[in-house]
Amino acid sequence: MNYEKIEKCPVCGKTEFRNKLVVEDRTVSHESFAVVECVACGFQFTNPRPGPADIGRYYESAAYVSHNSGAAGLVNQVYRLARVFTMRSKVRLLGRYAPQRGRVLDYGCGTGHFLAAARGAGWQVAGLEPNAAARAEATRRVGQPIGAPEDLATLKAGSFDAITLWHVLEHVHALNETLAQLVRLLRPGGVLLIAVPNAASFDARHYGARWAAYDVPRHLYHFVPATMARLLKKHRLALRATLPMPLDAYYVSLLSEPATGGAGRLLRALRLGYASNRAAARHEGQYSSLLYVAGRAEGVIPK
Repeated sequence: MNYEKIEKCPVCGKTEFRNKLVVEDRTVSHESFAVVECVACGFQFTNPRPGPADIGRYYESAAYVSHNSGAAGLVNQVYRLARVFTMRSKVRLLGRYAPQRGRVLDYGCGTGHFLAAARGAGWQVAGLEPNAAARAEATRRVGQPIGAPEDLATLKAGSFDAITLWHVLEHVHALNETLAQLVRLLRPGGVLLIAVPNAASFDARHYGARWAAYDVPRHLYHFVPATMARLLKKHRLALRATLPMPLDAYYVSLLSEPATGGAGRLLRALRLGYASNRAAARHEGQYSSLLYVAGRAEGVIPK
């Protein structure tokens, strides 16, 4: 196993970090990984981490629902039930912020549920997905070929009205390189929709190292609004809106609760999810997950 050690902060480039947490991978390996924080800008990331050639084995779980639509268990049943509502909501948000109902790229499209919903709403769709099995399922569901992330550089500049990353950016090793490519693909007025967990949320503070959205080592970065804003600015993107994803508080809380406990586990998660959303509504909008809507800053032309 080869591990990458990040020597420079991916957001600000500084080199001094402090340890924040040690988090166990409770999904696959049960190994522990350090989450560090940049002293200069506060950006949090998993360091060291498995490299791109080794990260695949940490996704090898039948319970990993993003790659397996048939995953079993209470948590995944809840996820599938919620997905019916969230897909409709995502398509509505896309229509609200995109300049027109044209072409959308879903980067990290998983098994293709969002693309299928967007296509059903009249969008021309394209998707990229690293996991071969998920890519094959997405191809069947959407009815057209789904590419791999390495195809990103071959796509034509300025060819998409919208690009979506639904809980994907935190998984991407080549963070800055990928963002630069995505910005290149946006048409004038196009939008980038980025959904990520919020490490400053009430549920993150409550669960600490047990917060499921740390999800090490699959989650390489742990965003808060200030560091996301700084990353977007670095790529000459203007933040247009920051929106709550309130259902995530319940889902992440359910994942964060101990696996034993039956109905009690579900009730605890419901209470904590409600408390997290209530705290976010009252204090600065720090929801469990946030959707950032961004576009190229005025005057920036894709290369």
